[in-house]
Amino acid sequence: MSELSDKPVLVTCGLPYANGKAHVGHLRTYVPADIYVRSLKKEGREAVFVCGSDTHGTPIVVNAEQLGTTPGKLVEEYHTHFEDIFKRLGINFDSFGTTDDKENHVRTIEIVSRLIEKGYVYPKTIEIAYCPKCDRSLPDRYVEGTCPYCGENARGDECDQGCGKHLEPGELKTPVCTICGGSAEYRKQEHFFFKLSEFSDYLMNYLSNELGGTTNARNYALGWVKQGLDDWCITRNLEWGVKFPGHEELVVYVWVDAPIGYMAFTEEWATRTGGSWEKFWKGDGEIIHFIGGDITYHHCIFWPAMLKGADYSSPTAVVASGMVKIEDKTFSKSRGYVVWVGEDYLDHGFHPDLLRYYLASYTSHTKELNFSWRVLQEKINTELVAVLGNFLYRTMLFAFKNYGEIPAGEIEPEIKEEIEKTLKEVGDAMGDYEFKKAVDTAMTLASYGNSYFQAREPWKLVKEDKEACGQVLYNCLQLGKALTLLFEPVLPGSMERAWEGFGLEGSVHEAEYGEALVPLKSGSPMPEPQILFTKLEDDKIGEMEAISSQRIKEAVEKQAAKKGEKKGEEKEVTKSEGMPLKAEGKTETLEEKTVERVEEKTVEKVEEKIAEKFEEEALPLIDYEDFAKLDLRVGKVLVAEKIKKSKKLLRLEVDIGEAEPRQLVAGMASYYEPEEMIGKQIIVLANLKPVKLCGVKSNGMMLAAEDGEIVAALMSDNKELGPGSKIR
Repeated sequence: MSELSDKPVLVTCGLPYANGKAHVGHLRTYVPADIYVRSLKKEGREAVFVCGSDTHGTPIVVNAEQLGTTPGKLVEEYHTHFEDIFKRLGINFDSFGTTDDKENHVRTIEIVSRLIEKGYVYPKTIEIAYCPKCDRSLPDRYVEGTCPYCGENARGDECDQGCGKHLEPGELKTPVCTICGGSAEYRKQEHFFFKLSEFSDYLMNYLSNELGGTTNARNYALGWVKQGLDDWCITRNLEWGVKFPGHEELVVYVWVDAPIGYMAFTEEWATRTGGSWEKFWKGDGEIIHFIGGDITYHHCIFWPAMLKGADYSSPTAVVASGMVKIEDKTFSKSRGYVVWVGEDYLDHGFHPDLLRYYLASYTSHTKELNFSWRVLQEKINTELVAVLGNFLYRTMLFAFKNYGEIPAGEIEPEIKEEIEKTLKEVGDAMGDYEFKKAVDTAMTLASYGNSYFQAREPWKLVKEDKEACGQVLYNCLQLGKALTLLFEPVLPGSMERAWEGFGLEGSVHEAEYGEALVPLKSGSPMPEPQILFTKLEDDKIGEMEAISSQRIKEAVEKQAAKKGEKKGEEKEVTKSEGMPLKAEGKTETLEEKTVERVEEKTVEKVEEKIAEKFEEEALPLIDYEDFAKLDLRVGKVLVAEKIKKSKKLLRLEVDIGEAEPRQLVAGMASYYEPEEMIGKQIIVLANLKPVKLCGVKSNGMMLAAEDGEIVAALMSDNKELGPGSKIR
């Protein structure tokens, strides 16, 4: 196992927002965190696991108003929903509170007051959006408009449709009230700011030398710090939330009181158990945050700066997960690409452990995860059923039928070595937050067990030498015990049944990894074993796919109906054309800015919109003359390199039969390393109007499938076509 530490560990998860139901995307964080905590406890570490519902902020107020209820009642409904879902999935929090708990109000006011006393919070008169028609101030998501940085449509606190930048009140151009749809105006009002800019040096050192976790979190945050940090407005015009000290008309921004919830939930745990919350937040205990990648900025910049300013301990590690797709499509509730944990999975009788296994073993934690019913079926049937389940059941059944108890024997050196090696490798992988590697390593031990069982043919040996057969079975049962302990963090319900099937005393949940090498007690009675995993049948998977298809169809029809209502109206882009925008000291029109300075996230949104149109509408038939306008050529990649500040784009130099190579920008970095692209033959649309992507000019477009597969050049008699060959 990995080297043990005597420090206690506090593990938290990003708080689920109490404004909607749990979907598979949520579980990308909570399941791995639960696996990690269970593994820590199996290593003998003291681990506390806390979370809770994020209950404040404008969206909850807006939704409550639309539903004719109060924010408090809405929050209670969804808090109960998430608490139930987590319990059904075996996600065991030691404390699961809400940010509206008294403890969080008290702790938030204490921290904000301390920041004020130390001079880290100051008042400033700013412009706040105001709707004359509704006669109310418009905080955050009550207002939408144009992002001042990239020109895309954005909400009040973030450019969610474009560059992703955090926006302060008053920054949006052409503000519009989301309540009535009318034009908003800006009015001056005093608000309060946190001096985030004063923590730049601290954060640079903290992120570079102190913070552990996943590199995607650290590197992302370091990029923002290097660009320079602005002070942060931490008050809002709302009645629902934690009141700002001395100003009853204001509440603290949700991204102030939400992370403080981690501390409040730890206090609630300490009060209930007699534990100490200070050993984590004021001592040297470890604090590990599991979050979705989209809230990295808040957890790696805002949060540690607040804690430092208020004299509390900073997080030890931030573990950021990759995003989730549904059936290879971008996750989207409005377009129907969503799988609800309750109604789509648990309520259909699927065992919680199957989904836990899928989430842990599909891909590396920091990579994008795709949920597919067919892939789920394949993984369960070929791995859990055919490998792990097969070995455990055949071993227990053979021992039960032929001995009725743990047969006499001892652990052979070969078996002990395999278990020891697996324990170490799994422990190391867990310590590196590589859950897929940990699961794959444990599954390798199950494969070894099957091979060991098969090679020794106990069904023959039992007739010839029952004592020797007992020794073989003893080794297999010891391997089974080790596998039960190794898989308990991932498959807690199934491994509890397996533990009982070996006739072992105590709880598998409390047993530590070291128990894997403690010899089984010969002569201990064994109960009749149960089949642990059953195949997912085609009929059931087909049923679930049909439900998904129907949801997508209904979403498409709904969107089409909305488009029909708007038919004939002037397009938004037409209204905006020629509008001056100020960026980096240069005045540009919206059209120029869109063409010349499209940022990576804007590109993604444009691609999404194009994909949406393809999915929702049958494309019109075209004449040959239209096709003939496309200059499609065979190209050969000569140079490929990553583009700075972009995770998805590569700069390519491609030979398409001209005097000089063409420079293209392609969104292939998620699928290929630069060196893998060199030498590949591709299809290039050569007469596409040039654009700049992330500051790099793209003089054409490479064709690729939506999953990143390159549209390769056609082969002629197994020979490559020459660069520049026309496609007709």
